[in-house]
Amino acid sequence: MAFFIKHLLSILIFFPAASILLLLPVNKKSYGILRNLSLFFSLAEFVFSVYLFVYFKPDTYKFQFVEKLPWIPSFGASYYLGIDGVSLFLILLTTLLTSVSLLSSYRYIKEHVKEFVILMLLLETFMIGTFASLDVLLFYLFWEFMLIPMYFIIGMWGTGKRVYSAVKFVLYTLSGSLVMLLGLIYIFMLHYHQTGNFTFNILRLYNTHIPDGLQLILFIALFLGFAIKIPLFPFHTWLPDAHTEAPTAGSVILAGVLLKFGVYGFFRFAVPLLPAAALLLAPPVIVLSVIGILYGALVSIVQRDLKRLVAFSSVSHMGFIMLGLFAMSAVSVDGSVIQLLNHGITTGALFLFVGMLYERMHTRQIKDFGGIAKKAPILTALFMIPVLASIGLPGLNGFIGEFLILAGSFHSYPVLTVIATSGIIFAAVYLLWMFQRVMFQKNVNSEMENFEDMNLREIVTVLPLILLMFFIGFYPMPFLERIDPTVLHFVSMVQHHKAVYNIIKLRTGLSNA
Repeated sequence: MAFFIKHLLSILIFFPAASILLLLPVNKKSYGILRNLSLFFSLAEFVFSVYLFVYFKPDTYKFQFVEKLPWIPSFGASYYLGIDGVSLFLILLTTLLTSVSLLSSYRYIKEHVKEFVILMLLLETFMIGTFASLDVLLFYLFWEFMLIPMYFIIGMWGTGKRVYSAVKFVLYTLSGSLVMLLGLIYIFMLHYHQTGNFTFNILRLYNTHIPDGLQLILFIALFLGFAIKIPLFPFHTWLPDAHTEAPTAGSVILAGVLLKFGVYGFFRFAVPLLPAAALLLAPPVIVLSVIGILYGALVSIVQRDLKRLVAFSSVSHMGFIMLGLFAMSAVSVDGSVIQLLNHGITTGALFLFVGMLYERMHTRQIKDFGGIAKKAPILTALFMIPVLASIGLPGLNGFIGEFLILAGSFHSYPVLTVIATSGIIFAAVYLLWMFQRVMFQKNVNSEMENFEDMNLREIVTVLPLILLMFFIGFYPMPFLERIDPTVLHFVSMVQHHKAVYNIIKLRTGLSNA
């Protein structure tokens, strides 16, 4: 057990990839065996990740489960892993949603099943590796490798303009990533000139002295890479296409996990490395976040396609998360991190239900639905829960995150926070109106006569996410107490820099006087 815990992060990263070796000999037409084996491996991975939660010490901000081995010593690169309270829950979210996505694909993925499950497990390896990496080079490699399986998942098993959407997703993300890489390399070289040592260790790079003017340029470089990944308005245009054309499992992973990497990048890299620029550019970033909140909500209201509605709602919800992060108070950042988790759970569930509707009706147009409440009462009742959670109903998880974000942001940005709050009202409009039309409007589609309610597999697929919505909504402390030390350390680093900067300005003013 000691060996298992000591190398738990490495096991979590490479177990999905290693399990692919056991899938390779299986006949590609043995769909049942392939699905069941891949689900078994993903569930085992989730169980392994639960050990992170059990053995995680909640009273410290320091990285835990640390593993460090030389990789390219002459270049300062190492195999350096570790997690804190933020990456802990993002890894748990990744392992949970991968299992849920594979289970949801039993009915939807009917061709090239072997290739699909292999790509899903490979994607899981790259996602967990990205969250666990404390070496910048290692982080970047995992970050880029994620594009490959997601490209094929969208391009091979998507609908409509799936190839166009897959290419657009890769080009947008890759373009931002290359600019981000240039910024990281410059910081790396700057650290070398100051210390004489090569290192990609993020903790050492935090100590690099970067002049404020240069910080602005470097922050913009990192900002482009992370903002596209979120996606923050106006860098969001790839998202609706990718979500709409991706298969259900791809949409769940894309919304539930991949969008989180942009915010995680700001939290782990951009803000701590470049605190002066982050403080200076916080107001415009918050303005873009608030615009994204309103834009995503208003565009969602007029959508006719269910998937595009949920996709644009993600633009709005991610705007809330960025508002909380760049308000940079302990309460708002707490809310931002918990809302990262909430968004993955709630939006993942919404995409699962949209996928179930599509599988039955072979359409995503809202006008083609109606009267489902009479035909499928279980689906209607369960579908309502993530809808209400996404609105922010008290007692469900969405309320906790949004309340903390708005409460923490109000002190520093009262006007923008009030404007952002209207996004919750608009969310109620587009989600409840969508739900009313899909479930209760007059049935005009003859195919509705044979509409089936949820089966046991589908109930089991969404049940873990629904239970988490209630658990976090009523008792968020197990999550917040593990997040708090990391968040407080993050805020203290930024505020310390702000205090030092103010002291320097005061001294300069006194000497000039």
